[in-house]
Amino acid sequence: MAASPTDPVPADSRAAPHPPPGLAQLFLGFLSVTVVAFGGVLPIARRALVERYRWVTPEEFTELIGLAQFLPGPNIVNLAVVVGGRFQGPLGALAAFLGLTLVPAVGVVLVSVVFTRYGDIGAVSSMLAGLAAAAAGLVIAMAARMAEPLWRHPRLHSSAIAIAAFLAMTLVSLPLAQVMAVLLPAALALSWWAHRR
Repeated sequence: MAASPTDPVPADSRAAPHPPPGLAQLFLGFLSVTVVAFGGVLPIARRALVERYRWVTPEEFTELIGLAQFLPGPNIVNLAVVVGGRFQGPLGALAAFLGLTLVPAVGVVLVSVVFTRYGDIGAVSSMLAGLAAAAAGLVIAMAARMAEPLWRHPRLHSSAIAIAAFLAMTLVSLPLAQVMAVLLPAALALSWWAHRR
């Protein structure tokens, strides 16, 4: 539907959220994410939630991923539950969860049956190695997009936390639970302090 000349045009339409989605929209939105996301769901979810549906801004997506990362369980499932719950409460969380997991659950069962039978074939192993490389590339691309708010709106404490997490995981090889246990309180304290100033 075209906007009338009198409608205000947001400066950055990519960051302008649409009206809150309903239950059917949440289900179909996350279903659309999962049916095209082979090897990495988070990059596709970011593109859908931020750019296609515009349910959240880039900054909000980064914050929601931070919350999903902190919670136990798969990040993308946590994200779906949080987003669905944010817009439509418990029913929204359930709709988003089902939209995200229904097709993959059926697919995994079918693929496991096929892999059990044909997994020893060299071509199948090569195909899986190629899929793993593509998945790694998607994760790297998503990480770069998620870091975008850090350099678009730089905040010293946010950048410090991001660098500390990267160094702790890559150079020191600390477990994720230890990194989160230290950096979460630090991030909350620094954000509170920066907000008070």
